[in-house]
Amino acid sequence: MSNSVYSINKGINQSIEFKGLKAQYIWYLGGGVVGLMILFAALYIIGIPSLICIGFIGTAGGFLVFKIYRMSNTYGEYGMMKALAKKQIPKWIKVCSREVFIKM
Repeated sequence: MSNSVYSINKGINQSIEFKGLKAQYIWYLGGGVVGLMILFAALYIIGIPSLICIGFIGTAGGFLVFKIYRMSNTYGEYGMMKALAKKQIPKWIKVCSREVFIKM
């Protein structure tokens, strides 16, 4: 039996990285590409000229790749989830009675 080389596995407890994209950003880019293909098909079926469709989808795809790589580099593996969770924490908690503190 020959030895196999697996380039995806980076080690124990390490996230998957592909061409600089980390963890969930690979899925975001894949979903975006599928969405752009569906949008291209819809625009083409509607009757918009193919060069305009290609130009629009190419521009949107370039923007998508730029934004996904930027988020991957900015937030890293868990940073975006932490940033979204931090936004949901209330700035202050208003208590109208002392009953909460007196209970034992």
